Amino acid sequence: MVVVKIPKSHPRYWSLYYRERIIEGMEKGMTAKAGLIAHGRGEAFDYLIGERTIEPAKKAMKAAVAKLLLAKHPVVSVNGNVAALVPRETIELAKALNAKLEVNLFYRTEDRVKAIADELRRYDPEIEILGVNPTKRIPGLEHERGRVDEKGIWKADVVVVPLEDGDRTEALVRMGKFVITVDLNPLSRSARMADITIVDNIVRAYPRMTELTREMKDYSRDELLGIVQGYDNGNVLSGVLDHMRNRLTRLSEGGVWRKKELD
Repeated sequence: MVVVKIPKSHPRYWSLYYRERIIEGMEKGMTAKAGLIAHGRGEAFDYLIGERTIEPAKKAMKAAVAKLLLAKHPVVSVNGNVAALVPRETIELAKALNAKLEVNLFYRTEDRVKAIADELRRYDPEIEILGVNPTKRIPGLEHERGRVDEKGIWKADVVVVPLEDGDRTEALVRMGKFVITVDLNPLSRSARMADITIVDNIVRAYPRMTELTREMKDYSRDELLGIVQGYDNGNVLSGVLDHMRNRLTRLSEGGVWRKKELD
């Protein structure tokens, strides 16, 4: 393994840091090669929103947390990129929500599943991890991602499916599941098929969602229902695209390219 020491003074420190985390995840056997491509695609969309949490994402996160707090059987799905980027944060979110964690992979091998489970257990040796021996199959999904745990995604009423997972999102919606996705690409099938789409970098989204969960646990059921019922995913996605368009318009104007802050 080549260790790249990135000085914190580097203007792209955090971007490079998380890039290295993805590479390390592949070397640990958690992240598939395709996961590197997916991460790069996400970085490109993060540039477009300004590498910060924008208002439409904040609105989506609040609705997502409200729905998860109302859920009877919430599940947070974990893939290789999630385990590489936010293992501790994923566990903290699941614990705050009293949600199950389930490993679910497109490029599934037993070695990858074990590597992801081992990584999560580094942060909590007692954490229950579902999906190690899945016995059910999502109707219509013939690939490995269709295999799910009877106590997890199969039973769930609300599922968090992060990082571009369009076919599974669509299939879960057909099953009657309420699907929440964290996806930097507002044009993906995941983003368009999910009930709630959080267009944000997962490294920012999960900690913020955990904070929101702790704040909103004291909300009444009626307050939580009101938040969910007042949410419109189409409007939120339109808001994201409006933000990108407006930001690109500002960037296209003369004299902005050397500014430190572009928003």
